[in-house]
Amino acid sequence: MPQDETLRDLRALINSDAAELSARLRAQQLRDFPPAAEKTLRRFTPAEAARFLGIAEGYLRQLVSEGKGPPPLANGRRTYSIEDIEALRADLDASGKGARRYIPIRKDGEKLQIICVMNFKGGSGKTTHAGHLAQYLAFRGYRVLAIDLDPQASLSTLFGHQPELDVGDNETIYGAIRYDDARRDMAEIVRGTYIPSLHLIPGQLELMEFEHETPKALMTKEGRESLFFSRIGEALAQVGDAYDVVVIDCPPQLGFLTLSALCAATAVLITVHPQMLDVMSMSQFLNMTGSLLDVVANAGAPTQYDWMRYLVTRYEPSDGPQTTMVGLMRSIFGARVLTHPMVKSTAIADAGLTKQTIYEVERQQFTRGTYDRAVESLDLVNGEIEALIKQVWKRN
Repeated sequence: MPQDETLRDLRALINSDAAELSARLRAQQLRDFPPAAEKTLRRFTPAEAARFLGIAEGYLRQLVSEGKGPPPLANGRRTYSIEDIEALRADLDASGKGARRYIPIRKDGEKLQIICVMNFKGGSGKTTHAGHLAQYLAFRGYRVLAIDLDPQASLSTLFGHQPELDVGDNETIYGAIRYDDARRDMAEIVRGTYIPSLHLIPGQLELMEFEHETPKALMTKEGRESLFFSRIGEALAQVGDAYDVVVIDCPPQLGFLTLSALCAATAVLITVHPQMLDVMSMSQFLNMTGSLLDVVANAGAPTQYDWMRYLVTRYEPSDGPQTTMVGLMRSIFGARVLTHPMVKSTAIADAGLTKQTIYEVERQQFTRGTYDRAVESLDLVNGEIEALIKQVWKRN
């Protein structure tokens, strides 16, 4: 360490480093993502379009032969925008062939599914999977609301919203759950994305205000009228009819935000990397979560869930200790561990470097095997979660 740093105040060092780093990152973001730039979604191959529609590729070709779908490109090939896929989905549903529903939106009596994706151990793949799950469900035809509850706002960045540039004060969910007169309606905060059926409530550092203001509110009449644990549920009730599934990326801590999200949730997905330190950390996480839920339950908070599952992430099947750890988890938690793990993939990691999901990047950017294994693993995991949602709705 340079001699001058030993004599400087820690506060001054941190403030100086924070200001410099923030300025450099802001300049980098402006170069990579100019203020007028908007993230767009690539076009999909026939195989991908058929997969999202839930039909065989041969049936898609039959639909094309009937004059449906987009016209071919100059080279004779066809690709599909997300709008093309949604138009085909609507056409299939309107045709009424068989008993199948191609538009899967919930009907009367099917309650909104609110899925909290959580863990407080870094590197568990929480945000990565929250983003992929939200996109997968949207591609499958569900109306999805993704909520970034993490002040670090990685999910927002993944969906093309830079927290330092694009998200102002009172534009996170804090604006809808705050305790003072500046509170806004939830509908004013929801943003569209480049996927028509996927909306976003972004995050940024102001979310920490809820952690700071809640203790003060608990001591006032204002705080007792609507306690912190009911705030997110009340806000979601304002817009719930517009969605089928809400995916909440929780912060990596057990604060007031996480507890409020847990009290609003109908389902919980806990991500865990199968390493000893991560599993030990999860043990502490479960103990703390259980104790805190006991406290809020005694205060009248709901703690009934449709399902809770553990998702094994960044799994390497050839790693003996990891396989042993997964076996231990299955022996303890049984069916609450999802059948399919999320396999570790350089394709997913590399896509994240360009602030994209694996569903957004072009297949030719990777070797075919690497890309296909990543997509297959994601689809298996997300398909299992979709099946849980359908089970709650009592669908075949």
